[in-house]
Amino acid sequence: MVQYDGILLCNKPYGVSSHDVISNLRQAIGQRRIGHTGTLDPRATGLLVICLGRATKIAQFLAEEDKTYEAEIKLGIRSSTFDSEGIMDESTVRVVPELGAKEVAEILSEFKGVIKQRVPAFSAVKINGQRLYKLARRGEQVETPEREIEINDINLTRLNLPFISFVVCCSKGTYIRALANEIGERVGCGAYLSRLNRVHVGGFELKDALSLNEIKYYRQAGTLKRYIKPIEEVLAFPVIKVTEAFAPFILSGRQLRAKDVVEIVGEFGAEDHVSLMDPGGRIMAVGKPGKHSAEIKDLKGESFFNYVRVLN
Repeated sequence: MVQYDGILLCNKPYGVSSHDVISNLRQAIGQRRIGHTGTLDPRATGLLVICLGRATKIAQFLAEEDKTYEAEIKLGIRSSTFDSEGIMDESTVRVVPELGAKEVAEILSEFKGVIKQRVPAFSAVKINGQRLYKLARRGEQVETPEREIEINDINLTRLNLPFISFVVCCSKGTYIRALANEIGERVGCGAYLSRLNRVHVGGFELKDALSLNEIKYYRQAGTLKRYIKPIEEVLAFPVIKVTEAFAPFILSGRQLRAKDVVEIVGEFGAEDHVSLMDPGGRIMAVGKPGKHSAEIKDLKGESFFNYVRVLN
């Protein structure tokens, strides 16, 4: 059976969890080593970056990428979960102020930049070893952690009160549900996230993603591999190419020395992530060199590479 290594872009449908998507893909593709670079809530849709085989080892690096969402919020109603799931009674609608597009755009712009955001009570973050959402469902009140996030850009796309639609580009760890709630509090009438669609993760775009049915179809047709991006294509770190003699020892984490280096592609600093590549052009590991790229050629027998991930 064919085993795949690389990145597959999936368009997650509404109403299923990211975990369910992974379970479906394991059955459809026929392999266990499948992961992703960041979840979407069940009521959200859009881009899931799926890591297959050896690429599961690079998920942590891709997870650092900024993300872009198309979001819609509904003013006038508060939700315990900050989305439609937590609405118990829509009869408690609050009066929505008469807002114009310019005024709404100015309110949204207030959230741009580095800001503090409190993690929602209904989230998978752990406090004292327990998931917050489990504590919340039991009615236990806990102070959720506050995190520093960055809203790189946020722009109004449609105003049809009580609905506001906008596009937001943000750092990892940003909860758009929490942002919806914060916008509602800023307006003064409350709000919840009524729709969310992820359209970008770093350089990956939703337009290039396949549906679950398409993935199953291409797998059965034997053509799925053409839609899988190789690790070498998506991991944009500088590269240290090693000798043929040294390459087999990367998987065991052997210390790297200048004599083992064939070529350096790109410049890097001591704490930058760098890929180790074998003579065949295959990335075998990611680590930190501990030296600037210009210093390596002058090293004698000193080892200089600290492994972060070995791609076995």
